[in-house]
Amino acid sequence: MRPESTAIVTGGARGIGQSICVELARRGASVVVADLDSEEMAETKELVEETGQRCELVETDVASSESVQKTVEWVLEEFGSIEYLVNNAGIAGPTAPCEEVSTEEWEQTLAVNLKGPFQMCREVLPHMRAESFGRIVNIASVTGKRPLPNRTPYATSKMGVIGFTRTLAAEVGEENINVNAVCPGSVDGPRIRRVFERQADETGQTYEEVRAEVEREAARGELVDREDVAGLVGFLCSEQSERITGQDINVSAGKVMY
Repeated sequence: MRPESTAIVTGGARGIGQSICVELARRGASVVVADLDSEEMAETKELVEETGQRCELVETDVASSESVQKTVEWVLEEFGSIEYLVNNAGIAGPTAPCEEVSTEEWEQTLAVNLKGPFQMCREVLPHMRAESFGRIVNIASVTGKRPLPNRTPYATSKMGVIGFTRTLAAEVGEENINVNAVCPGSVDGPRIRRVFERQADETGQTYEEVRAEVEREAARGELVDREDVAGLVGFLCSEQSERITGQDINVSAGKVMY
């Protein structure tokens, strides 16, 4: 990574986002954690600073254009530049048949998962263009490539992230700005466990049955670790990925192979 560089990671307070923050810091970037959970952001800050890199916390609602604009303005005032942007903030949305999903649930899921990355990119890109350098990584999902019954808002948002990534990469590629998407499979942790619990309630299965069914879908027969995802993000921000752009790369233990 570039020396004295700055990375913004949305949703960096926990889970995959926290691991991404630490990975980018290990590679030499100062990290700005943009999230709404001030308590858990403090833990991320401590972990990043253990690497010797600077870490700042900014309360950010990616669904709010005003909040996003203020965050980017603050980062530029404080650091002077933004070389790396990781759009990780996201929500699971409802687990229910389409006809039982409310308009509010639909709009909230797309506002965070799809409008959020768009708004972050819209604010950051003018500064990346001015510097003729930038690396943007959008965290999508393998659900952006295949159906996931009873999760229509989430699936739609992640399919949108992949389309947004490809199109934006084509727009800015000649300006030395790479845009890629990482598509995790089922990442072990509290969030996926809550999803399994809701799916179990919806289908009448036990939690253990739902989890085992998901694990069997992967070639390796297991879930993904969040560090697997963070490692790929770090690579996509590195010099070794200079000519990789417009890609949607799976980290799914072989659950999805296209």
